Amino acid sequence: MSFVNRIEELSLLQQLYESRRAELFIVYGRRRVGKTELLRYFCQERPHVFFSATQTTDKNQLADWSRLLWQHAHGQPLPDFTFPTWEASFQFLATLAGERRLVVVIDEFPYMIESNAALPSILQKLWDENLRHTQVYLILCGSSIGMMEQETLGYRSPLYGRRSGQLLLQPLDFTSARPFLMPYDLTTEIETYAVLGGMPAYLEQFDFSQSLEANIIDRILRPNRVLYDEPLFLLRTELREPRNYFAVLQAIAHGKTRPQHIAQASGVGDARMVSKYLSVLQELRLIERVVPVTETQPQKSRQGHYRLADQFLRFWFRFLAPHRSELEQGQAQLVWQNDIAPQLAQFTGPVFEEICRQFLWRLARTGQPWRLPFAPQQIGAWWWKEQEVDIVALNRAEGIILVGECKWRGRPVGNSVLADLRQAAMPLLLQAPSAQVYYALFAKAGFTAELLDQAAADPTLLLYDLEMIASPT
Repeated sequence: MSFVNRIEELSLLQQLYESRRAELFIVYGRRRVGKTELLRYFCQERPHVFFSATQTTDKNQLADWSRLLWQHAHGQPLPDFTFPTWEASFQFLATLAGERRLVVVIDEFPYMIESNAALPSILQKLWDENLRHTQVYLILCGSSIGMMEQETLGYRSPLYGRRSGQLLLQPLDFTSARPFLMPYDLTTEIETYAVLGGMPAYLEQFDFSQSLEANIIDRILRPNRVLYDEPLFLLRTELREPRNYFAVLQAIAHGKTRPQHIAQASGVGDARMVSKYLSVLQELRLIERVVPVTETQPQKSRQGHYRLADQFLRFWFRFLAPHRSELEQGQAQLVWQNDIAPQLAQFTGPVFEEICRQFLWRLARTGQPWRLPFAPQQIGAWWWKEQEVDIVALNRAEGIILVGECKWRGRPVGNSVLADLRQAAMPLLLQAPSAQVYYALFAKAGFTAELLDQAAADPTLLLYDLEMIASPT
């Protein structure tokens, strides 16, 4: 499939390319998120050297790097050529970029550090002495988020202070992922996004000429398919004790969101020990800790809970992991019929809430007062005791609050849903009695005629249907 979206990321890369001075840029993010594809696409039609590091010895790594530089300089390979040292190779690179712009990508930079821990220091020395005086555009890329942050971004890193910027590449939001999903109708697009999320490598596994049911059965639930074991491979690649992390993720996927409850469900230790696992999973961007959007000190909030940050992991741990025995026996159709199909709408509901929050952020960026009459500074969810509001958008400086309800159901939303929203939001609004309040409803199946008439007469009532929510802006 052709390259999809990443417009903002490409714009940032291009801006640095046009500076005509030495740039050191860091790109990192989860495996499968599309870092390599982004950089290869950017390098097209630009002079470049693209080196993909591997898990090999330092000697082999230097030899592969040397041959690539030689071939770029001379237009033909020299199979037995190797620079005597890394320093010599970087000095040669400085000569290549001395008078012309040259993009140099080192992909999976952490593999190079694993084989030679001194490389960041070597690169720092050569950057200060040679490379920063050239026109090199050096991009260091890696999937090991912790190592990239420690070795290239951290205060103690030898490269600290040398970089021009960094990009933590995120999964595609729903609107950006739509070019993958377009063969489906809009409802099925959202259901598919709920299953796969915004990871390009996962989206590419589906055959969109087939139904969502057929794709789930054939592309996820079959033991010989890539997605069947993807979370297991991910954990084994990133972690030394994948079994315990697997148990923690499974507990979160089944609704255990606080450390003490996760500890009880996973059986990997007490809440203190589980907190260590949670910290690592957060670092890997596999889980996230969320708090009510109104919290002014999120790290100290006692209202926080954990959730899986990736839709496909949510789907996999919810529907595939508990049924592996049946699936290994070829019972994919039964698992679909008995477990997935009856619960797919309920499973999609929370993802629809996320899509609606993404939509509000798009409106905030583009500034469309006829759709959103203020610029929110924060957007999230809110809960307190038994009350919960799907969407709360705040502008504290102007004293404005938007409270919203998202309904992923097959019938139009009417006044009863608005009344329920007003009731649920009352404890929140009592804390800001002088605030300007907007009520927003987001609906899969649209709205009743009565509610549409009410919104036409009330500028504080905002209604967003599926077509509007899915539009670019």
